[in-house]
Amino acid sequence: MILRNMPSSTSQRLRGTITRLELMTAAPEMTTWRPINGTMLLLKLYHSVFVLLYNFMDQAYALSLTKLISYNNVISLRIRLRPRILRDVSINDTRTSVLGMEISFPVGIAPTGFHCLAWHEGELATARATETVNTCYIASTYSTCSVEEIAAAAPNGYRWFQLYLYRDRKLSEQIVSRVEALGYKALVLTVDVPYTGKRRNDIRNQFKLPPHLMVKNFEGMFQEQAGSQEEYGIPANTLDPSISWKDVYWLQSLTRLPIIIKGILTKEDAELAIEHGVQGIIVSNHGGRQLDGVPATIDCLPEIVDAVQGRVEVYMDGGIRTGNDVLKAIALGAKCVFIGRPAIWGLAYKGEEGVREILQILHDEFRLSMALSGCRNVAEINRNLIQFSRL
Repeated sequence: MILRNMPSSTSQRLRGTITRLELMTAAPEMTTWRPINGTMLLLKLYHSVFVLLYNFMDQAYALSLTKLISYNNVISLRIRLRPRILRDVSINDTRTSVLGMEISFPVGIAPTGFHCLAWHEGELATARATETVNTCYIASTYSTCSVEEIAAAAPNGYRWFQLYLYRDRKLSEQIVSRVEALGYKALVLTVDVPYTGKRRNDIRNQFKLPPHLMVKNFEGMFQEQAGSQEEYGIPANTLDPSISWKDVYWLQSLTRLPIIIKGILTKEDAELAIEHGVQGIIVSNHGGRQLDGVPATIDCLPEIVDAVQGRVEVYMDGGIRTGNDVLKAIALGAKCVFIGRPAIWGLAYKGEEGVREILQILHDEFRLSMALSGCRNVAEINRNLIQFSRL
């Protein structure tokens, strides 16, 4: 968005520095950077903004900065595939269903906030991309476009809505009513944030939304608290730390929408979720943003799938970067996986088209991995494909 508002000649020169800026962010002591053509000031400005946004979107989420994020990705390396051969994979079918709705392949978009930081159309571009690809988009409470704007941008898209519970329950009640009226198909209740984790990069950078952006779903709702301390676009201490299992019943009393619990990592909580009548579970460690030292989600997945025994659908997010990763998660029992950071990378690269390209890459890789493993359709993917080995 910053580049798009600059003169084209300057924009082109700045685009050429992005790779080097990424290198500087990762290892500044190893990079020599000598801007030319009098663009020093603009490049310094761009570099400062780039580092801040990169920290927020990609690195600032874990307490140990990147340790848990890397673990989400690396753990998949010790999960090996046991391919079957001579099975006539001349035709293979990647389609599956979630909550009874057919989607093109078992990858959806996880709830991630503030898409307008990555692209000027923000969540509208993301919603249109998922509609085109025919998969599921979980819209975040912390969107920079409202639930109404997202629904209007992709009227035929398959959407769920991710929900937090707040001290002022009227906030949650109002938004549940809005999304149900707009045709969202499920509520995804995030349960692993009674308090916001300590995100050190955001603290160091004093992260705040730019003045022209806001959490659009709460526009005009915090006027009495204007000027108070802010946390990710809304007043601090708005989340309710007293959230408990009884609140699942409370939420069920408000809506007929299916309720999916996001943030479960243990079989004990999976059993409790089923006892409380939820329709789905998302195995998630919040992208490494909350509690440091928890397992990678794909490590938790088999335990939860075994505990659930098919009574509800189980999904997973975290660490999905390739079609092979998708295949492994489905083989271990996930009905669908959801991607967060890759969608943001695609959005930052080329808006709606970039998100489509990310999804298309994963689709093509997943189809190829299926075929090379001897699977002709998603129903043939099972745990017999998996072998665990030491790293």
